[in-house]
Amino acid sequence: MTIAAPRAGIGARPVIETRPMRHPDVDDPGFMARRGWWLVVMNVLVPGSAQVLAGNRRLGRFALGATLIGWLSVLVAVGLALFARPTFLWLTVGAGWLSAIVLTLVQVALVGYLVLWIVLAIDTLRLVRLVRVSTLSRFGIPVAALVILGLVGAGTGYAATVVGSGRDTLGSIFTQSGPSLPPSDGYYNILLLGADSGEGRDSMRYDSISVVSVNADTGAVTITGIPRDMPGFPFAEGPMRDLYPDGHSSHNDSTCGWGSGINQLRTEVEVCRDGTELYPEAEANGSEPGIEATKDAAEGILGIEIPYYVFIDMNGFANLIDALGGVTVTVEKRLPKGGGPSYKGEPAEDWAIGWIEPGEQKMNGDTAQWYARSRYTTDDWDRMKRQRQLQEAILAQFTPQTVLTRFNEIASAGTALVDTDLPQDKLPEFFDLVMKAKELPVTTIELTPEGGVDDTDPDFEYVRQLIQETLHPATETPSPSS
Repeated sequence: MTIAAPRAGIGARPVIETRPMRHPDVDDPGFMARRGWWLVVMNVLVPGSAQVLAGNRRLGRFALGATLIGWLSVLVAVGLALFARPTFLWLTVGAGWLSAIVLTLVQVALVGYLVLWIVLAIDTLRLVRLVRVSTLSRFGIPVAALVILGLVGAGTGYAATVVGSGRDTLGSIFTQSGPSLPPSDGYYNILLLGADSGEGRDSMRYDSISVVSVNADTGAVTITGIPRDMPGFPFAEGPMRDLYPDGHSSHNDSTCGWGSGINQLRTEVEVCRDGTELYPEAEANGSEPGIEATKDAAEGILGIEIPYYVFIDMNGFANLIDALGGVTVTVEKRLPKGGGPSYKGEPAEDWAIGWIEPGEQKMNGDTAQWYARSRYTTDDWDRMKRQRQLQEAILAQFTPQTVLTRFNEIASAGTALVDTDLPQDKLPEFFDLVMKAKELPVTTIELTPEGGVDDTDPDFEYVRQLIQETLHPATETPSPSS
């Protein structure tokens, strides 16, 4: 329908309005309903277009510009992620303060666009003129608009919190001051430590000690478990070798601990000795003297360079498992939950607060923690194997879908769980290696009697040979053709 406007004066021509979206026939409820649905759809597909056609053109043009910039930014980001992933990862996670600025700008842009979208949605409902549409659409249009607003708002809001959590987590966990080193002999070797932190930390001993070796080309992962009570171990070149040139000797001191196990080093170095004198640069590089001493011990035992460490707080271990939605583990033996017997020989049935039954289980954080620590009905060797099982299960659970849907929970758990001296600029490379590692089986080495290593008098030459043969297996030379 067209509306003829009156003449403005002599010589003026009649103006025929042919824009029903802006000047509709308000007396036609059916047309007004169709127009209302179109405005809602246009606001969803191209935010700002409803205002350009039927409302405030200045607001509409601003919204269209913001929409086009947003689409262009997404296309650029997707293009970088698909075709220039190292650059994308460097900008978002590996460039230190620059990455923090980039992520902050992205978060601000998302929040700003969310506010703009809310304004556009409300303004679109105003343009619909609900009192003029047919009865059914009078209720359907606002319900649809609000549902869409809720979905878009929730998605955009979640994206903004993910970006913010990622920025804060990167800044909290990873150091920007530590050395960024190339792979050693084709591998990145990382010392993985597990223990209780918090109050009483002065007497903390590592419950779990292993070395994760990641092939710098293929991403293949080898995890070597070191018994926490391994005696007489040698040190790599450094201050601890100067103190113990013939291997670490035992102690019988109520303060420094008993025995010569590697898990005693942290207490010995930081409580009984002047750790800052032994390792004056440790703190500046995001580490601790006790951890550096443990690195030197692991290097001496395995014969490989270990520049980095990751410390896992076992008190927060359960939170990470729960953030991942649990892990699936096959239990071989029935295991008790609980702190152990109150007197020698007390049956487990008397003190156990629960049991972990054999078979495949989807474990929550609490059960997984007991599975990793239970030892009173088995031995340390079995416990090491179970800890390795959980490490593999956690790695398998870090799927893109899990990380995307549970990012905030994982980031929060990780911040409270992990200390490391891994430099942030290594993250892009490590991300690629982790993605490759997920497609390959994990190789495990246990330096236990079952693995051919005497627990009372270890043959460290054999251990170093075993590590080299595992990390660098011999390849068959093809025979010359006759």
